[in-house]
This record gives sequence, C-alpha cells and structure tokens, in this order.
Amino acid sequence: MRLLVVEDDPDLNRQMVEALVEAGYAVDRAHDGEEGHFLGETEPYDAVVLDIGLPKMDGLSVLEAWRREGRKMPVLILTARDRWSDKVQGFDAGADDYVAKPFHMEEVLARIRALLRRAAGHAASELTCGPVMLDTRSGRVTVDGRQVKLTSHEHRLLAYLMHHGGRVVSRTELVEHLYDQDFDRDSNTIEVFVGRLRKKLDVDVIQTVRGLGYLLVAPEAPRADSPRTETPR
Repeated sequence: MRLLVVEDDPDLNRQMVEALVEAGYAVDRAHDGEEGHFLGETEPYDAVVLDIGLPKMDGLSVLEAWRREGRKMPVLILTARDRWSDKVQGFDAGADDYVAKPFHMEEVLARIRALLRRAAGHAASELTCGPVMLDTRSGRVTVDGRQVKLTSHEHRLLAYLMHHGGRVVSRTELVEHLYDQDFDRDSNTIEVFVGRLRKKLDVDVIQTVRGLGYLLVAPEAPRADSPRTETPR
C-alpha cells in the first residue's frame, strides 16, 4: 500500500514516515499544504495522513480541494486541536478519521490499517483467500496455518492483491501502489515478484489474466458430486 504523509513538523514527519515504512508501506512525504495538495491530486495513494495546521495551504482546504476534484482515498487527519467543533469541520471536509496530537504511533498505524480495510470492503483484520491468510495487524502470512516468510516487496504485493481480491489488478496499478515516488519503477520487476510469491505460497491463488494483469482467487475445491478417478488394480 502506498501512503502520503503531509506534516510540516520535520521531526514528526520523519518519525511517521519511518514507522510507516517499517510497517511495510511505501511512503511519500510533503511538508506544506501546496506540495501535499499537488501530490494527492496527481498520485494514486491508498491513504493519506494529513495535518490540519500546514503552511501555504491549511489541511482542511487541501482536503476540501481533493474531494471537489473527486479524490476518494481515505484521509486521516492529525491536529493539535481537540475541540469537538474542529473534529466536525474535519469530517465535514471529507476526513475519514481523526487523531489529536500528541498521539501514540501505534494508534495511527491501527487507524490506517482500519481505513485501508474499509476502503477495500473488508471488516476483519485477517484477510483470507482460500488457504492463504494475511493478518494486517502483525503482517503474518500463513498457508494452511504454516507461516510463510516474505520480503518487504513480496509482502506489499500480496497485501495489495488480498485487499483487492476478486478483481484484476494491472501491472501499472501495482507499480503505482507498491513503490514510493523516488523508487526506480520497472513493471518487469512485478513479474519477478509474482513468480517468487507463487513459489513461496505454493498454492494456486494468483492467476495471470493475459494482457490485463493479475487476479487473486481462491482455488476451487473438489466438488462432492464430481466423478472419482480410481487407480486400476
């Protein structure tokens, strides 16, 4: 998942980016409202962490502009203001959630996980596809209960496909959402990661749709009424 952090305090910006990268996200950053607005308008983020008190363009104005422009990514607002009226303003501007400073980073991470799940239509923190299970809280991946160790890029790829299970995801979409702005993007690397992921999972859940991309679907279980093949004696 690819996130944007818009926060003018350099130390807090750095701390949040480091925590989010450590949690497995690709993260871009902005330090003022104008830069944040431009990035949110032009890049396909899965979620945004947005401070209200920003220079050049305040956070509420940034958020209202995104919503007018049809940008639908979930937005978590950060602010030092803790009055109920400020919360109402934030939600009315189009915010999806709200955290008041000072806050614990674990709370921000938990709220982002929840926003990403809800945006993809998932209620539970554990995402499943057949025998494959991804725990979004711990990042743990299992196949039939067996833990599978993945690299950060393999984990991002699987997480994105599982959040968007049941629909075809193009290589271009994967490149846009798995890498941050500064990464040297190459769609050919996606095929490499898909191949590695298939080998590690060792179960047929990632289908290639020729000319379109990839589709995550649970393998079909054998039908109870299907004819049984017996070995000749």
